[in-house]
Amino acid sequence: MPRISKKRQKELLKQVHDKLYKHYGELHCTLDYETPVQLLVATILSAQCTDVRVNQVTPDLFKKYPDCKAFASAKQEELEEDIRTCGFFRAKAKSIIEACKGIVERFDGVVPDNMEDLVSLHGLGRKTANVILGDAFEVPGFPVDTHVKRVLNRLGSVNSEDPVKIEHEVNAAIDAKCWTNFSHMIIIHGREVCHARKPDCKNCTLLELCPFGQKNTKD
Repeated sequence: MPRISKKRQKELLKQVHDKLYKHYGELHCTLDYETPVQLLVATILSAQCTDVRVNQVTPDLFKKYPDCKAFASAKQEELEEDIRTCGFFRAKAKSIIEACKGIVERFDGVVPDNMEDLVSLHGLGRKTANVILGDAFEVPGFPVDTHVKRVLNRLGSVNSEDPVKIEHEVNAAIDAKCWTNFSHMIIIHGREVCHARKPDCKNCTLLELCPFGQKNTKD
């Protein structure tokens, strides 16, 4: 997909936002949580796993480990078994334990509410940090996952696989107050319509903006 000018990129991203908002409106995180640490844990578990599966695992998990201190004190092997069905359970268990240890040791057991501190924790990148900021603290953030990358690249509104670059380009074009919901809308759209293998381009609300979809519907 050829690169577009910054002016056109800004216009296109705003058009995408407005069309998605008309279709989806205000959305919320599809992970079930009540506290910032619960969202942190659920977001780690959601990597390469469906939110539906994570939401099946977390009720018992959060009863067993009610706070950061409990997760920080968890036995690695035991936590692995608790989250096994979410996949990549060894790496995820280590990330959860080490991140919560960092929160207990450096932040008095309170999940920090800023990007710098969040990404300093073991296993937390900007995507997870943006989810926590936007949904747990209502601090504007634009999480970039595989759905966001796929949808925005197909539209030609970005031309990159680098999530940080995509985040910054979207943030430069869209009002901060819209970042969190914009990400939610794109993710839902990617899950429900703009699938990786068989996108439903004919029934896509973004078809008139999407070169990929227009080509796909002609084939």
